[in-house]
Amino acid sequence: MKKIILVLVLAALGYLLFWPVPVEPVAWQAPQAPALDGAYAPNDRLAGVIRLAEGEGTGPEDVAIDALGMLYVGYDDGRVVRFDARGENPDLIADTGGRPLGLDFAPDGTLVVADAVKGLLRIGPGGQIDVLATGADGVPFRFTDDVDVADNGKIYFSDASSKFGPAMKARDDVIEHGGHGRLLEHDPASGNTRVLLDGLQFANGVAMCARQDCVLVTQTGSYNIVRYWLSGDTAGQHDIFLDNLPGIPDGISSNGTDTYWVALFAPRNALLDAMSDTPFLRKMAFRLPAFLQPQPAAHAFVLGLDQDGNVTHNLQHEGPDSFHPITSVEQHQGTLYFGSLMQPAFARMPLADAAGSAK
Repeated sequence: MKKIILVLVLAALGYLLFWPVPVEPVAWQAPQAPALDGAYAPNDRLAGVIRLAEGEGTGPEDVAIDALGMLYVGYDDGRVVRFDARGENPDLIADTGGRPLGLDFAPDGTLVVADAVKGLLRIGPGGQIDVLATGADGVPFRFTDDVDVADNGKIYFSDASSKFGPAMKARDDVIEHGGHGRLLEHDPASGNTRVLLDGLQFANGVAMCARQDCVLVTQTGSYNIVRYWLSGDTAGQHDIFLDNLPGIPDGISSNGTDTYWVALFAPRNALLDAMSDTPFLRKMAFRLPAFLQPQPAAHAFVLGLDQDGNVTHNLQHEGPDSFHPITSVEQHQGTLYFGSLMQPAFARMPLADAAGSAK
């Protein structure tokens, strides 16, 4: 019996140490996570969100609102569905055959879709699907993630990872921390797509700045928001708009005037941060069964930021009954809409319930 136990132990150890895995973790130093107090203090302001279209589909990661107030979401089975302003009366607009994630309307009324599998798409009024781009600079998109369209019609979007596609999941890119993400611009007038930034750590949410002179992109793997300047004396340069977030940033949007809304997938994971400078341990953790790997907390978390990156709103709700993970936030008139990568619903709450929520 002792020999059998020894063999099993050695086999398990050998698996943890040497089994081939698709990630090659890179050492980095995660900053110490800010405490959840002050501007980040826990609260239950998201406890009363109203779930919409529950059971219609899974994973409506983003919500887009058209000029008539109709609501559009994309599901994990490839469907893009339109609802009325109450989140009722579903109407199938198109099926991309992929995984629609970020959505935004172009000035001409067409719906632009960042599809993780199919690339950058455009859906016309009759439901016809046009492929706008599937790669840039000779590198195919592997994880087209979020999109925002400027007033001049140019499209800004993210390729979260040029190495790991959605079948591999974001976890793989975050654990590796290899800098495979890109921020891109597509010009529908010329058909050209250019890379604005590369080397990003899982480039995720994208939002045009209120003055249209810059674009923001979240780095899920580095817990920060990068700003890329489109015009002015700093055109072509980039800086950190907000560093060391208290959670894992996902989608970001602008209300067009004074507030950016940032969806945090979950608060930071202390164990994952502790392993940031130890690639060997991260590779071992990757080999563990999924339920033994570091897990995101069941915690809905949204921040509102002003134009200088100061926290103006702090919305949270912790627990298994919370609407989590929130992966996108859109403000339309007096309402906030929330998308989720995993929930069988999207959600909303009155903007008034978020007013004055930062300490």
